[in-house]
Amino acid sequence: MKKNILLIVLIFLGITGFAQDKHERIKALKIAYITEQLDLTKAEAEKFWPVYNKFEEDKNALRSDGHRDKKEIDFKKLTEAEANAMLVEMKALNSRRNEIYTNLITDLQKIISAKKIVQLKKAEDDFKQKMFEEYRKRHRPEGKPRP
Repeated sequence: MKKNILLIVLIFLGITGFAQDKHERIKALKIAYITEQLDLTKAEAEKFWPVYNKFEEDKNALRSDGHRDKKEIDFKKLTEAEANAMLVEMKALNSRRNEIYTNLITDLQKIISAKKIVQLKKAEDDFKQKMFEEYRKRHRPEGKPRP
């Protein structure tokens, strides 16, 4: 089952790879990787991916909110009042991040087993590591030391 899903995704990538941008290709690879690692059935996958995609959208929106306008701040000239306001915002963002993750777990408990939910975190971490290694391999020639 998981080999069929992976094969379908790889064929899909081959056909549409030229039309998709880099982020879409990475997303498709992540979908294939997580589906394979969790050994999702077709029924589980149909329910899992809308919930997970909503989680990813919420997480990305929160990340964008957290980074917005931070580039323009001169941290050396920051007043204590401004710093305190930033801390309040940071705590609120962290609470929202925890809420989003807790909601994901709660929603997934209705769809897949607890074991698969725990495996999801491992699969996400492994996928990030593989992507980082691939990026490093492509952007640093062999034998060239780190700066």
